[in-house]
Amino acid sequence: MTLDNQLAIVTGAGSGIGRATALALARAGAQVIAADIAADSGQATAAAIRAEGHRASFKQVDLTDAASIHAFAKAVQAEHGAVDVLVNAAGWGRTEPFVDGKPEFWAKLVALNFVGPMTLTQALLPAMIERKRGRIVNVASDAGRVGSLGETVYAGTKGGLIAFTKSLAREMARYGINVNCVCPGPTDTPLMAAVPDKVKEALIKAIPLRRLGRPEETADAIAFFCGPGCSYVTGQVLSVSGGLTMAG
Repeated sequence: MTLDNQLAIVTGAGSGIGRATALALARAGAQVIAADIAADSGQATAAAIRAEGHRASFKQVDLTDAASIHAFAKAVQAEHGAVDVLVNAAGWGRTEPFVDGKPEFWAKLVALNFVGPMTLTQALLPAMIERKRGRIVNVASDAGRVGSLGETVYAGTKGGLIAFTKSLAREMARYGINVNCVCPGPTDTPLMAAVPDKVKEALIKAIPLRRLGRPEETADAIAFFCGPGCSYVTGQVLSVSGGLTMAG
């Protein structure tokens, strides 16, 4: 796969799946904009890419703030022109019983996991439409496909992102823009590090491959959707879960 001369934005690039994806796309030849709210980790990702001899820069964005998103999109396009690839990888959640949930927590989940990616996508789409090409990959979760105990609102936001992917794919097909979705299962990321050991052990026992996923494995799936090999693939949802969710 080659992404030579392609400009790619990866949100949540400071850690986990976002960082692995930024590295994977850069290694495939893309010029990467590593986007994150955390400046230190985002800059570290861009530096790691440049240390390998690839092109990357960091730009800060707060996906819970529409003004920040629009300023980010405007700055990227003013500096680099139209974006070829957008990977909405940023996301966040916390395990807790639904009945104990607070509206402020729900609002943050909805803003970061659902409204933020939609807002950024909308800001970048006009230039893609004008050029009649582009790749958009949304990183949802298997929680959005089959539900997840203790992650009810998180699962709802990711389910919304899946539906958004399918609907946008229908709208954008006439412009040659492919829109797809990757749904990671339990993966060894900073979010997973906060999960109690007993819960992780139970998850691993339930996964047919008997281990957590690695961020690089999800990044490989994302990279496929970004490349020329998926030119006839759109509106699809790919689970990367070690076989945990084989149906649904």
